[in-house]
Amino acid sequence: MSSKRHRLGGALAALALGTALAVPALAAAPASAATPQEVPQAPAATVEANGETIVHLFEWTWDSVAAECADFLGPNGFGGVQVSPPQEHVVIPSAEGAEYPWWQDYQPVSYRIDNTRRGTAEEFQTMVDTCRDNGVRIYVDAIINHMTGPGSGTGSAGTDWEYYDYPDLFGDGSAAYEHGDFEPCYDTISDWGDKWEVQNCQLLELSDLDTADPQVRGNIRRYLNGLVDMGVAGFRVDAAKHVPEAHVQDIFANLNDVPGFGGKPDVYYEVYGDATIPYTQYTFDGGRATNFDYQRDVAGKFADGDISGLANLPDYGGLSDDQATVFIDNHDTQRSAPALTHKDGERYYLATAFMLAHPYGHPKVMSSYDFHEEAQGPPSVGEVPGNPAGWITEDTDCSSAAWICEHRDPAVAGMAAFRNSTGDTAVIQRATDGNSRLAFDRGDRGFAAFNAGGGTWNLTVDTNLPDDTYENAAGNGSFTVSDGQVTVSVPANGAVALHVGGVCDDPEECDGGTGDTLSATVHTDYGQEVYVVGSTPELGSWTPQDGVRLTTDESSYPVWTGTPEIASAAEWKLVKVDGSGNTVWEEGDNRVGPPSGGVTWGSSGGGGTTCTTVATEFNVQAETHYGQEVYVVGSIPELGSWDPAGGLRLSTNEASYPWWGGSTELTIGTEFEYKYVKIDGSGNVEWTSGGNFVATSDDSDGGCTQAFSDHWS
Repeated sequence: MSSKRHRLGGALAALALGTALAVPALAAAPASAATPQEVPQAPAATVEANGETIVHLFEWTWDSVAAECADFLGPNGFGGVQVSPPQEHVVIPSAEGAEYPWWQDYQPVSYRIDNTRRGTAEEFQTMVDTCRDNGVRIYVDAIINHMTGPGSGTGSAGTDWEYYDYPDLFGDGSAAYEHGDFEPCYDTISDWGDKWEVQNCQLLELSDLDTADPQVRGNIRRYLNGLVDMGVAGFRVDAAKHVPEAHVQDIFANLNDVPGFGGKPDVYYEVYGDATIPYTQYTFDGGRATNFDYQRDVAGKFADGDISGLANLPDYGGLSDDQATVFIDNHDTQRSAPALTHKDGERYYLATAFMLAHPYGHPKVMSSYDFHEEAQGPPSVGEVPGNPAGWITEDTDCSSAAWICEHRDPAVAGMAAFRNSTGDTAVIQRATDGNSRLAFDRGDRGFAAFNAGGGTWNLTVDTNLPDDTYENAAGNGSFTVSDGQVTVSVPANGAVALHVGGVCDDPEECDGGTGDTLSATVHTDYGQEVYVVGSTPELGSWTPQDGVRLTTDESSYPVWTGTPEIASAAEWKLVKVDGSGNTVWEEGDNRVGPPSGGVTWGSSGGGGTTCTTVATEFNVQAETHYGQEVYVVGSIPELGSWDPAGGLRLSTNEASYPWWGGSTELTIGTEFEYKYVKIDGSGNVEWTSGGNFVATSDDSDGGCTQAFSDHWS
């Protein structure tokens, strides 16, 4: 939870209805209420985590997390999973325009883990065991600051509760919270500059626990130790800055050792650092703080295409490398401060790849579901008879549009292995190109290049990597280091990342057949998706649903992309498939072999089109005053040769503002620089700040098209 959210207004009004929120208890109550320490714990062999990269599988079911650990995270070198809070939570049928909002899980009713919308205690234990067997630590999102907001009801495991009255914390009648356990302040925080108030009064009317009371801390510790004894290896501590530092330290300093992984749990604290409560107040005993200063700066710079100065990062918020948990977005910033999220497409994944390539901090990758309302809960199967948890979360399907699965994006999936290979080796800057491009070595163990601009970056540069051929951990293809130099082609909004653990013994096999990104220009009807379907098993053996699904988003449509493995003799076609399974095949002969460039629906077979000119589209997010227009002005005649009056005029409308767009035809291979300008009715001109954008016209978006997306700065 964050310190300054406004998401609970509707929920608190709903909770004030009291018993209207009560949900029937389980049809058959369990023989005994499961608390964490009551689940049998078998001895575990000593194991080692894969590395330090954590993925936040936000709102995933326990069964889905277990499967992901075995099928993807473990094999790809990810070292940890942050899971959503496992304790019994309130059940809120509707609030803030959403049914069963996600944040209900952050309002505990008890410390039982019998039943949440994500699964049971037994399924939780299986998840912990499975992930540990694959070298992946489970990090629980722990709620220690508070219980619920106002009202009353029945929790997800069937426990009745009222505001300031939680009668059965562990399901055995041994512990409860009453009104006196929430002293000394029952008011909502109003003065965020008053440390005492921030740490003792109520965050968003949530009943604030009196952690000065040893008995309260003992109950929290009992809950956490029960999880540790099950094999939970770490914690993300929600709203930690709202609990006095000494109380937090006392709770976590006295936790048990972790079975299997050994040692004390690894802990990071949610802290929005400021002058009143700095981040560094919560770095005791080896703990880390969530570094929002890093998030705002790095995400913002990637959003603006201004990354050339990021090789040498400062200690954001005063946090050293070992004290910071870093991220590009999390479940809060996605909704309340979306500097950069999966909705921004390739630029977001590029920033995530950079975070994993740079050694500063301990990285946490977001993996989430699609949402349209801030409070929207996870995809669900609806209510299940006899289960009091409300809508039950569906198992994750990363091939479904409902689940984003950011960690599986080709720019991200291989970067945990890059980080594991490069360890704590130093950053050695190798090249920049304008504001939007950066390349660096990681000692003699890795090389990475990032292109946050338009056009391909063709780069030859010195590197300390040993001479060899390496697979690209941040995308497709392989690249060779020879005589201490590497030549790479970094696509627009893409990256190349090479490391000593990714040597290609067989470059053709390393490329995965072709493994190159396929761009297809296809106009679809609502609900249709595009597949590559062909004669080989990798292409579904002519079964559309088994083919390779391409993806698109608002910024790239109608260009769809993916990485199908197309053998040299493989025949294939593009197919549109709707939600009912109806298919539309493109007409004409089958295509044969890998395409030589982007393809267009219905064009002749044989893989690709030949472009002499490119329809070049410019898009910029720019807020304007009344009467101002936006132009692209650049170094070539098509963009006015730096004369604003002769530039390319962009357009917008009520639906797309503040995005402006326009296009022009450019000869393929044209190198140019450009900027955006605002011109008012009197001819006054305002230019974007910073250096020029640098680009080369090419067919990188397929179908003889190319698109640039920028932000006014």
